[in-house]
Amino acid sequence: MIGLRKFSSKILLFGEYSIIKNSMALATPYRIFEGQLKFRQQEDASKSSVDSELRAFASYLRELKNKKALQAALDMDTLEFDIGQGLFFESTIPQGFGVGSSGALCASIFDVYQRDKNINQSTDLLVLREILGQMEAHFHGASSGLDPLICYLDKPLLLLDKNTIEVARLPVYGQGRGGIFLLNTHRPRRTEPLVHLFLEKCKDRSYLNHDLLALINATNSCIHAFLEGNVGPLLENFKKLSEVQFVSLRPMIPGLFQNLWQKGLEEEKFFLKLCGAGGGGFLLGITHDFKVVREALIGQEFRPIYYF
Repeated sequence: MIGLRKFSSKILLFGEYSIIKNSMALATPYRIFEGQLKFRQQEDASKSSVDSELRAFASYLRELKNKKALQAALDMDTLEFDIGQGLFFESTIPQGFGVGSSGALCASIFDVYQRDKNINQSTDLLVLREILGQMEAHFHGASSGLDPLICYLDKPLLLLDKNTIEVARLPVYGQGRGGIFLLNTHRPRRTEPLVHLFLEKCKDRSYLNHDLLALINATNSCIHAFLEGNVGPLLENFKKLSEVQFVSLRPMIPGLFQNLWQKGLEEEKFFLKLCGAGGGGFLLGITHDFKVVREALIGQEFRPIYYF
């Protein structure tokens, strides 16, 4: 029955951009925001009964060529009928903020309109990821499929390489003074042009051999430290990742936050990194003491997500 299941947002803790070039990646559901499919009430005459965005999405799914796995996976006739009956996606997930608004929508559509209702019992996460990635490509031009897979499974996922993905076991951190937080830039962004810019950078051999290698090494080190619960190495490697991104991914850092990012590196009270594609949305930060961050980030909106 439509509307019974809600799908939460997600956070890519580590792996932005480097995931495209086969680094590790670690992502987790973020249950502060959520969305679900619903039908408009007949008495709601103030809104059109047909959701234009969902209709465009359905057209994209219908017209996909050479995607037999996707075409076989979805009941397009029922989806298109339901859209005509007022189906829409009610969501509190901010769009363009890197926390999975399109991923949650794809997960919702797949959950209700998949032809094989046993596929959610499949142990082949790569198959699910491929199908969901084909769906989400409508919104970003290309998709790794990781975001909608996390939203669909509602479990943290560890990507070891492009062909190896598993459900992650996250450590249980305490309630210490420091931790990881989200910083809100209050600026939405589009993912597709930023990913295109990164791919253009990767055509430069010197960028591949120096900047990208440093990005991958710092990302993988952060993931290992985080999963092992080693706070000291995590802080150290998070700083390295912040430094690398500040140099190699500077265009992805919102201009008004570049001084704040640099201030964190210089004063070492907190460190920032991208959370997703960058360009706006949320940034991810780490600190040894949230009291210090509250003083350093006066006027900024931030939300702790892990304490240690």
